[in-house]
Amino acid sequence: MRDIVVIPGIGGSGHAHWQSRWEATEPRMRRFAPSSWDQPNLEDWIESLDRAVGQSRSEPLLVAHSLSCLLVAHWASETTHRAGGAMLVAPPDPRSAAFPPEAAGFADPPATTLPFPSLVIASSNDPFGALAYARARAEDWGSEFMDIGAFGHINGSSGLGDWPAGRAALAALEARLS
Repeated sequence: MRDIVVIPGIGGSGHAHWQSRWEATEPRMRRFAPSSWDQPNLEDWIESLDRAVGQSRSEPLLVAHSLSCLLVAHWASETTHRAGGAMLVAPPDPRSAAFPPEAAGFADPPATTLPFPSLVIASSNDPFGALAYARARAEDWGSEFMDIGAFGHINGSSGLGDWPAGRAALAALEARLS
């Protein structure tokens, strides 16, 4: 089984967030560790992700949420490491009024196909990015696309709990990599 690197967005995904809940029950999941969860710096986050991937026994799966979806695209264009695949949940639109100004350095992610299989998952009422934006990123990145309906930003406030459908999507992605 592959290692899984959990890559939260700004704030680091609190206890109610599905990423944190998954980590609590899945020993092969570990969270990348940037210098600051609240003041994201693209270069620092790229280096942190690169370290986490480099520490994996084999090409890990990446499970990114929000801002970290953009991080994965930036990282993939710069790294010498390789991921086995990525699940990219709720990519935010940097042109949105809701996009945090402290994350401006993450804007303009590369619009090139990721060098590993990927799945973009989006909600039809995400306040940080329209469904059309997420679909366009999926096309740019060569990712499969999944619209899960109206679940806001697909975070701890979305009422998903352990988000079994998300775990099933991750398991299906991993199965395709074997």
